[in-house]
Amino acid sequence: MAIRGRPNLARLLAHTLQAAPEVDRAEANPVTGRVLLRHDRALAPREAADLLRRTTGEVLSRADLPHQPSRRQRASARGSRVKRSAGKRSTGTGPPARAGQRRAAGRRGTAAVLLGGGAAAVTLGCGKACLKFLANPWVSLGIAAAATAGIVRRALRSSERAAGSTGSAARGPFVTRLARRHRSGFALATALSGLAQITEMALYSLMAYGVSVLLLGGSPLLAGMGLTGVGTQMSFVAGATAAMAAVSAGLSFAAETRWDRLGQAVEHEWRTTTYEHVLRLTTTDMEGERASHTLQVLTEDISQVGSFVGTSLHEVAQLVTSFAVLVPAFLLLAPQLAWVVFAPVPVVAWLSHRFQERTAMAHAESAEVRSRLQGRMAGSLQAHPTIKAFCTEEYEGKLATGLSQEYGAANHRAARRSARHAQLVRMSALSAIPATLLLGSKAVLRNQLDVRRLTPLVDMPVTALFRLNRLGAMTNGYQRSLAAFDRLQRLNELPVESQDGSTPLSTEDLQGGFELKRVTFSYPGRPPALSGLSLRIAPGKVTGIVGTTGAGKTTIARLLMRFVDPADGQVLLDGVDIREMPLRQLRGAIGYVSQEPFLFDGTIADNIRYGSFGADDRSVARAAEAAGADAFVRALPDGYETKVGEGGAALSGGQKQRLALARTILGDPPVVILDEATSAVDNETEATIQRSLKSFAHKRTLVVIAHRLSTVRNADRIYVMERGGTVTERGTHTALVRRGGRYAALWRLQTGEAEAPSGRGAG
Repeated sequence: MAIRGRPNLARLLAHTLQAAPEVDRAEANPVTGRVLLRHDRALAPREAADLLRRTTGEVLSRADLPHQPSRRQRASARGSRVKRSAGKRSTGTGPPARAGQRRAAGRRGTAAVLLGGGAAAVTLGCGKACLKFLANPWVSLGIAAAATAGIVRRALRSSERAAGSTGSAARGPFVTRLARRHRSGFALATALSGLAQITEMALYSLMAYGVSVLLLGGSPLLAGMGLTGVGTQMSFVAGATAAMAAVSAGLSFAAETRWDRLGQAVEHEWRTTTYEHVLRLTTTDMEGERASHTLQVLTEDISQVGSFVGTSLHEVAQLVTSFAVLVPAFLLLAPQLAWVVFAPVPVVAWLSHRFQERTAMAHAESAEVRSRLQGRMAGSLQAHPTIKAFCTEEYEGKLATGLSQEYGAANHRAARRSARHAQLVRMSALSAIPATLLLGSKAVLRNQLDVRRLTPLVDMPVTALFRLNRLGAMTNGYQRSLAAFDRLQRLNELPVESQDGSTPLSTEDLQGGFELKRVTFSYPGRPPALSGLSLRIAPGKVTGIVGTTGAGKTTIARLLMRFVDPADGQVLLDGVDIREMPLRQLRGAIGYVSQEPFLFDGTIADNIRYGSFGADDRSVARAAEAAGADAFVRALPDGYETKVGEGGAALSGGQKQRLALARTILGDPPVVILDEATSAVDNETEATIQRSLKSFAHKRTLVVIAHRLSTVRNADRIYVMERGGTVTERGTHTALVRRGGRYAALWRLQTGEAEAPSGRGAG
């Protein structure tokens, strides 16, 4: 496939596919050339394959890359594999065939040529009558408007396909929803943009009018205002020009800053409201690849929407204003010249869109080669000892030289194409000047047009057409923002966790006894993690849960926390189904320490105090001491004020676990769940933590999930679980060892002891 060996193009394809509303995840592998597509269940595999073919063909056609799929790839495309996971489907397929698209494009091009040729032949055949008809200002305006509207519509559709967005959810209310809370600000910014554009066009017209005053020896209009004499009139025109320039600069500055402020406000509004919504989603919706996708929406997509508001809408307002001034000015002052001004409009619009596509792909190709060069050089630097060992310095140098030359050539092609396109558009826009001068001068010589009316109009078309030159970038920005807003809306439409509950929970009256009654639960696309499981967690006691990997131990903790709900059965707390309790009260009564706790980028004291923000320093130190963390914290140069870095990067796994345990101890919840909370500490530290937890566990429900049996040997009751979520053994440590079953075998395997002294207390 064409993406093989082209990582930048592969990323572009993956990003384009992932922008589609039906797609949850897309991966394009530049090594194998294959694409993995995860999509909604509602989208059939055949429809997913069609979507993949269309999008991939669009990306490759825009890149102008030749491609012929192999027999194996064609077979892979015909027999796509479908996997169900988390309510989605994953479709893996090879590259699409593009012959149909090329034939369709060829037919469209042939039709356009025939249509244009036919129109030209009819026009020339009917002679002056047709030319006179087309020169009618209203006819030329209608033709230019219709052609430009068709080009803009096609540009929107094309960039919509490239962005991978149908826009079905956002097309209608897109801009209005952005402006909903900022209507006055949008109105003011639009007015400023319009006034800035009007004053800019008036400035150039006033300068041209001053030239006509000088050449004609005065202006009757100014004379009627009491300004007699050419010198006086020129002084007035010069002063008015200077004032207009100052006003134009001031209005332009005000418009740009106002739009930028609006963009920042919209970006802030959607980022904060969406982030608050995300925090209230279920953990299931935030697991796996959804976290990275959500982060992309919160950063890149919202920034794209803000940039659209701050930049593109300003340009749209200026473009609309320029033509709102241009069209009536020529219709009123020089209607015989209107067709000359209107004719280049659809041409410039088409060139702008066409060149925007080609220039973007040229820069994408250049960026792809740069990515390959950087990747090779980075890999060589990381593999420096290997290069030295195999004496391949010269080989790597030649590879880098070749890639550098390829990058330079690709960069030059991109720059050359960009410059050529820009100058073609510039020539099309500037063509209105000589045509206006030529036909306008003839009209003046025939006494059909006053020269004082002509001169202010000469520069006006160029200003408007240069604004139109940005049409391609505007439509591209619009569709990229529309696709980003689609993703933003879908994220905001995800259901949040229900906080309601008819049975209030009081921590003072809480006993802390859990019971799982015939609970069945399975993760999407997997066999059941728990099958009809029933067990009791006694209140005020220490309960240990051990077993092999995949036995469902962590699933029990997630059920107790209501991160997930059982598919069948009940989870009871003090005899009440936890689904009937307010979720916030339930979780507030439970302290949870996971195997991989997360620390925030801040000080150690801040992380221990998280959730108990009003705790004093002495309480923080006591909690750290109970978790076996005080000694290592005080050994640090800054003690409890030590910065831990993002995710606790400055600490070891065992240190992070102890700080997370201290955080839970400080919260003093009546129920504590330790899910492999000491798996990363050594035996000596674990023994210290267990001794400290004895007093903490007094009259407190403690659930200890562990692989190391030494962690739960002092528990009041131990459950031994096997795959499928079934309990095979239960009892105290001593009783289980003496029974000689699965638990005893695991104990001998881990310690080499046949039996251990009995004991009760904290686990």
